[in-house]
Amino acid sequence: MRIAMIGTRGVPARYGGFETAIEEIGQRLVGMGHSVRVYCRNPGQEEIAHKGMDLVNLPAYRKSALETLSHTALSVAHCMRHKPDAAVLFNAGNAPLIPALRARGIPTAVHVDGLEWKRAKWQGAGAAYYKRAEALCARSRVELIADAQGIADYLLDEYGRSSHLLAYGAEILDPGADKLPELGVERGGYHLVVARMEPENHVHLIVDGYRRSGSTTPLIVVGSAPYQDDYISFVESLARDTDVRFAGSVWDQDLLNQLYANARSYLHGHSVGGTNPSLLRALGCAAPVTAFDVNFNREVTAGHARFFASAEDVADAIREDDADPRGAEKRGLEGQSHVARAYRWDDVARGYENLLLQMAAGRWNAAEVGEVRAG
Repeated sequence: MRIAMIGTRGVPARYGGFETAIEEIGQRLVGMGHSVRVYCRNPGQEEIAHKGMDLVNLPAYRKSALETLSHTALSVAHCMRHKPDAAVLFNAGNAPLIPALRARGIPTAVHVDGLEWKRAKWQGAGAAYYKRAEALCARSRVELIADAQGIADYLLDEYGRSSHLLAYGAEILDPGADKLPELGVERGGYHLVVARMEPENHVHLIVDGYRRSGSTTPLIVVGSAPYQDDYISFVESLARDTDVRFAGSVWDQDLLNQLYANARSYLHGHSVGGTNPSLLRALGCAAPVTAFDVNFNREVTAGHARFFASAEDVADAIREDDADPRGAEKRGLEGQSHVARAYRWDDVARGYENLLLQMAAGRWNAAEVGEVRAG
């Protein structure tokens, strides 16, 4: 079967949830004997293949509000000329392009992600657009994919639409610690944040909480974001006179895994998306997790985490983990054991394969037959 994956930055994956999902699922679909084409928008990328997947790198209009949709429009045009047997369109914001795929007779599933219209960067007209796009997805005769039960429940409650519950997976790792000196840290000697620097990921709350904690254990902040200079400056202002170390983007995946695996605690502030791959990656590396208190994070961690809703909550969690590193380590190992059972990439890939095969054969369209199912 020929499969197209459209609407993301593509692979190789960096931090994005969609990109991680494509890399993990796509390579497994290739291993199952399928042909996978991934549309990318990475300036200067010369790779035409990655882990068995074929890459098509196309330009985008580099402005926050138009980058994704402009690139996806070019990707859909290419896809229509090189028709696959089935396609997965990532991000409900790409909904205006669904009719073109349907007109070409391409069976399409839309991975709706989290509640994109709630993200701070889409205030006003942007938020209204994403809400309308979400509704358009729900009305379209395409399959919907939810990566968390909370998203599946929302789609059913808000639009009466069923979805296919296909979460992400967690790789179970013991990556060692030999690369930590590159960032001047040692095993168990730092707290960690890995996130795009956007308000809904609450890096500001974490940094403020760290400041209040009085901790002498450094906080390493990994991540950046385009179009977020004001927010990044605000976070940096909160870190004055503390041992917060902004590492920027870390592209070395081995080093990133070692940072997760050897942190005294991993502080996860994501609040809008569904199942978050950064959280699963941390759990898979046995990082002791302290997560923002939202239903998606509680679902993924299944109680194997601390939770916070304020800077003072963060401060308390950091103080407790500093006072009891062995207890933190135990929490991390319990979380790792949980995701090893509940979040397996092989299972996720088989779920995608089953859905796409049935779509390609014309045997699956819940929107037309009126099924109501949450996963």
